[in-house]
Amino acid sequence: MEPVIARRTVFGVAGIAALALAGCTTDGVPGQKPSTVAAPKPSAGTAPTASHPPSNSSFLLATLAHTDKIARIDPENQDKDAVEFLTVGAAPWGIGVYSPTHAAYVATAEGLAVVDLATFKREALVPYLHPAPEISQGEYRPGGLGLAVAPDGSAVYVAVSVDTQTCFLEVFDVQRGVFTGSVRVGWRPFDVVVAPDGAWVATIDHDSFTVTVVDPASLHATTRKIAPFGTEGGLASWEKIHYAAVDADGTILLPVQGKVVVRLDPVTGKSSTIPSAANSHAHGTALARRLLLTVGTGSFGNADGVPNLSVLNLDTGDERIAPLDVPHETVMVWSDAAGADWAVVAGGNTRDEGWDGITFVRLSDFEQRKLNVPGYPQVVVAYQGTGRGAA
Repeated sequence: MEPVIARRTVFGVAGIAALALAGCTTDGVPGQKPSTVAAPKPSAGTAPTASHPPSNSSFLLATLAHTDKIARIDPENQDKDAVEFLTVGAAPWGIGVYSPTHAAYVATAEGLAVVDLATFKREALVPYLHPAPEISQGEYRPGGLGLAVAPDGSAVYVAVSVDTQTCFLEVFDVQRGVFTGSVRVGWRPFDVVVAPDGAWVATIDHDSFTVTVVDPASLHATTRKIAPFGTEGGLASWEKIHYAAVDADGTILLPVQGKVVVRLDPVTGKSSTIPSAANSHAHGTALARRLLLTVGTGSFGNADGVPNLSVLNLDTGDERIAPLDVPHETVMVWSDAAGADWAVVAGGNTRDEGWDGITFVRLSDFEQRKLNVPGYPQVVVAYQGTGRGAA
């Protein structure tokens, strides 16, 4: 896979491929093309931070996949004032935050939205180097998918789909406010993760059973096959990866079907597996210290269980499982004012079988509460700040 180093936008590429896979949707809506204004150029901070901020952050941000908005949520507040909205661009998917500069970045179908969290305003909508041939919504829509922020805040990495088999990792230079390069990656990358030290970035390529590991400096890409149950069925297979978490040692954790978690060394390509008893088609995953949380969406492929949340201790192998009433999509971890850890589970399942809201699951006893968030929340991150337009 050869990198493309670009200094300006590359216009129009192939049309979107139509797919009709079992259990998936391809609904589309018309949308606007993004403006060509480059993002403002804030100074990148020096304090290292993960692309998904620490769990003790005070506010949540959620992409609303069935709208052109994100939601800012006060998780301590359980009434209608808990949620406020901001227009960012059509069908937002991935989102990341760099707390030192109060910046959020959102992968939309139209381009990368840059949000100032201090004012809760969109500062720019920057076109991709490989723009979507049409603006639509749904699991198969083209445009930005997974996203991660470099640990030093200097770059944002966005997985961009032109069609199912034509996808790129694009690099956004925060200081310059423009995309500066791209490299071809695997098919339909749901997620992007980055090394704790920023040495590599990786796309989680759902439809090609691969993880593409990219050197951020050279944009050299290496493909790692991840198929613990084989690749039979190809695009129609359910036994594929979706999202990932990065452990403290730099290995990538990839749940598959609620039956195993693949632990991949992205540098060497070596992998091992951790057994899981969740028995539920795995989507989003996140780490809460040594606990791996994974969203199971139910009975698909060789998994025949119900929607659930798996809480797997990576050190002991012990696993607890909380049933969920409907399929959800992703999960992150938030700590309340009393210090209790909660799984924040986004209801926006990509097969449109989820719900318009977020389910909070307390990890100590699996107590659940729900918060309505209209627009189908897909990915949630956290950050330190205050609400209602000021941080």
